[in-house]
Amino acid sequence: MENATRQFILDILDHGKDLTLATVRPDGYPQATTVSYANDGMTIYVGIGRNSQKAKNISRNNKVSLTINKDYQSWNDIQGLSIGGTAEILADPEQLRHAADCLIRRFPQLKDWTGSNQSDDILLVRIHPKVVSVLDYQKGFGHTELASIES
Repeated sequence: MENATRQFILDILDHGKDLTLATVRPDGYPQATTVSYANDGMTIYVGIGRNSQKAKNISRNNKVSLTINKDYQSWNDIQGLSIGGTAEILADPEQLRHAADCLIRRFPQLKDWTGSNQSDDILLVRIHPKVVSVLDYQKGFGHTELASIES
């Protein structure tokens, strides 16, 4: 992947406000939900409800898609990412701590949840991007470039 493309992806990951996460339902239909996220480089972390449909979907099929967009005023300024990857519900204490630290750095209000009964209802998920479609209308309407992420 070119360095400019990598920097474009990291800029959107670092500055996006939320993402739309699509998981695969038992009936084969996609389910898309908006969630807050944090990232550590290309690795993305989200918190989801322990008993949510998203958690059940990921437990059954770890393939996910997501989109993240920058804020824009005009269609000519649309920039975003469409990512295909795999999701992993974290169980290892060290991985959980790292994911929580990333999320708390981005959303300090989450400190109120740590150590509370509410945190028992949350699963932390790590998303490994595999392929990224980079959307940049500043290069022309509908302009996309496909980038593979090395694991």
